[in-house]
Parts: sequence; structure tokens; C-alpha cells
Amino acid sequence: MVGAATGESDGRDGARAESRGLEIHFDRSEWPRTDFARGRVPLSEFEGVGRRDGIDAIRRPRLVDQRRAERSLGPSEPVLVASVGRSARAYPLQILVWHEIVNDRLGGRPIAVTYCPLCNSSLIFERRVGGRTLEFEVSGVLRHSDLIMYDRQTESWWQQLTGRAVVGRLAGARLRALNSQVMGWRNFRARFPGARVLAPPRFYDRSYGRTPYAGYEDAGERPFWFYARPVDRRLPPKERVAAVFADRQVVVVPFSRLRRGGALSIRVGSIPVLVTLERRVLSVLDRADIGSSRPVGTAAAFDRRLGHRTLSFSRAAGDLIDDQTGSRWDALSGRAIAGPLRGRRLRPLRHDEQFWFALAAFYPRARIAR
Repeated sequence: MVGAATGESDGRDGARAESRGLEIHFDRSEWPRTDFARGRVPLSEFEGVGRRDGIDAIRRPRLVDQRRAERSLGPSEPVLVASVGRSARAYPLQILVWHEIVNDRLGGRPIAVTYCPLCNSSLIFERRVGGRTLEFEVSGVLRHSDLIMYDRQTESWWQQLTGRAVVGRLAGARLRALNSQVMGWRNFRARFPGARVLAPPRFYDRSYGRTPYAGYEDAGERPFWFYARPVDRRLPPKERVAAVFADRQVVVVPFSRLRRGGALSIRVGSIPVLVTLERRVLSVLDRADIGSSRPVGTAAAFDRRLGHRTLSFSRAAGDLIDDQTGSRWDALSGRAIAGPLRGRRLRPLRHDEQFWFALAAFYPRARIAR
């Protein structure tokens, strides 16, 4: 079945593993408390690729100030930024690539900071469901190559890319996605000068600053452990995309399109949207040493309406300029930094950045902006 507006697939559309029948491809004996009778997707779509808790989620995050974090982060290294109210925090991808989930609290809210390297999907959720605060761990199971999380309270399984419980007592429940943004370390420091930063946890023998996924960035390669449905061929499987969620619809903007102009004006449903690209952000899936990896960029999305007018934008000598007033805008924050509108800010919209194959697997009816 597919969500009527967003086109999200919950797996009940008859998809089956290619030439695999309905076999179970994970060890059920590791999950005595999980209620497999309550499921939203066929169990044959899950792929056990490691042992339960083989990747250690972070339960008690260690936070440091920016001066200490600076010692291990280059100016263009990517950090996932969470913001709740006036509180903000950075989670370096050089740490998330090893741990995938951080259970934290920010602005009084319990949050789950998540990153699936195989899908390049970084999302932050509020981890309170039905009045209960959940704590998340890494299952060692994938579905459509995407991380399956489980909560320690009920051992229900959760799809990272959608935030929905797909197996167990909480099947059908959904985590609330919070606004988040990947940006380079230098940009984070400039925008949030007093914010704290996740530091590597003690007592783990991990090569932080290096990636275990060297070479995975190559766009033409088939993704790992992606069996249950054909790869959508409208774009290369590992094309980076920004998926904009607005007006109950999803529109996908390929990074290759953004690189041609640095910004793109589109409509998502009835909402006029600006999607921008900051080019100088490194991949954590390219070279073994993250600091020497290639820049792949990061995107941002904003509502183009400001007051009673809708702005349109152009690039001039590398600057983002609105056509109505000639004001100059910061591409990542959506704030006017010079001109008649200086100090005004566009409303940010939820957008997720992933590899195309993953986005298309879960939102098969998403429209591609050209």
C-alpha cells in the first residue's frame, strides 16, 4: 500500500525478493521479545547482515566545546546539526559512521540522531511515542539496504529512513522527524558559536576520522544488500538527492542538477520552494581518510514566500540574489545578509538527503525536479 500523498511505500504492495521466495534471512533466535506476528512488511524483505548490537549505538553522549572538537575536525568535514528551539548541537559524521545512532536530549526533548551509511541517510527524531521515551539500538538487520533500529523497551523494529515501526508491538507507530541539516564544520561554527559538539565516546577502539566505507560513494554501483525490489532507474542508484517534504508531497532534487546552478526554484504541491547547494562539504564514503575525501556538497530547502510576496532567485558571481530586491542571501541558513531584506529569513522546510536508490524504495511515487 502506498501513502496517497507522499507516495511512501509500507511494503504491502506485493514486492518480493528477486528469486528468493519468502525465506527469512535473519536469526529470529536473537529476538525472543519481538512480536513478529505484528508486522507491516513481509519478513522476507529483511536481511540480517551482522549480529544484534554489533554496532554500538551511543546511549550517553559525551559533549565538548568547539575548541576541543576543532582538533579532530577539518573545516569542510560534515556534521549533522540538530536544532530544537534555541538549542543546537553538532554530531560529526566521522563518529556517526561508526555508531549510527545517538540517544540524546536537546532543548528538553529526547532525540535519536541517526545515520545509515549505506543509504547516506541522516535523520533526527523525537524518541517519545505515546508518552513513553524509547531508547534505540542497531539491530544488525537491513531492509532495502536501510538501517533497522530497535527500541530497548519493546524490541519493535523501526525503519530509519521513514521513522516508522515496521515489526513488533509498536508496528505502525511513527517517530516525529525534527528539522536537521548536514553542513561543514566551518559553517556550523559560524552559525552556532556557542553550541556543543558530540565527541568520540571513550573506551571504543575506533579509527574516528577514517571511514570503514571507503569507495562506497561511486554513483553507478549497485547498493549493498538491496534485493527486495528493482532499483529505480530514473537516476543512478547512488546519485545524491535532496527530498523536499511539503504540502504532503515529496519532490526529489538531484545534486547533479543543483551543481549546475547552485540553486533551484521548484513547487512542492502549492508551496514555492528554493533548494540550495553548499558545495564544500566532504563525503564520509569516499577515501579512507575522511579529511582527504572529495567534496560532495549539502543541500537546504526553504519556502520562497516572505510576507505577502514570493521571491525568485538567481546566481550572480557566486552569490544568491533575489530578483525582487537584489538582496544577497546565505544559501544554507536562508538569511538575507546584504541589501534591503538584510536580516530577514526564509522558513526552512524539511528535506532529507539520501542516495537515490533508497529514497525511491520508500517513496516510489516521488517526483523528480528537472
